[in-house]
Amino acid sequence: MLQVPLPLDRDGILFRLRFTTLALGTVFCPLFGFLFCVIWSLLFNFHETTATHCGVPNYLPSISAAIGGETPQRYVWRLCIGLHSAPRVLVAVAYWNHYQSCHCPHPRYLRLCHVTLLLNLLENFALLILTYVSSTENYVYTVFAFLEYLVVLSNMAFHMTAFWDFGNKELVDQPSLPFT
Repeated sequence: MLQVPLPLDRDGILFRLRFTTLALGTVFCPLFGFLFCVIWSLLFNFHETTATHCGVPNYLPSISAAIGGETPQRYVWRLCIGLHSAPRVLVAVAYWNHYQSCHCPHPRYLRLCHVTLLLNLLENFALLILTYVSSTENYVYTVFAFLEYLVVLSNMAFHMTAFWDFGNKELVDQPSLPFT
């Protein structure tokens, strides 16, 4: 009987990936998909993707025509966004675990950690709905996903501007004094 030598450490590291490599791969997935779709549309579907109802000549296709109009582009774009969204979910959970491990005496800190995770997952889910549900087939779902994406994006923008405005300020909670 042939015996195969086994490593001594059975619980060792099976796969190692640097975070910068994961981040770059995550960022380049939609970029690659977009460039592929535009180039493919220019080479093989130029007239279909640049046609307008008013007859104005276009030299480049619109983004929606390039990524969702024709069959190979639509599938490449959906694959790239699907591959892009999985690491985003992992990063959201990693941030949530990091925030959970930080000790903060504020009573609402853990609730805010959960809200942050929920908003990150909601944004990712809305992006997936906007990608996989066609705007020509299911209008109600597309409108819902688009509005959900806008709500999450505006919420993130509000918190970023609040951080810029009040980032160096201290918040003091003072009990109200009775009127005399």
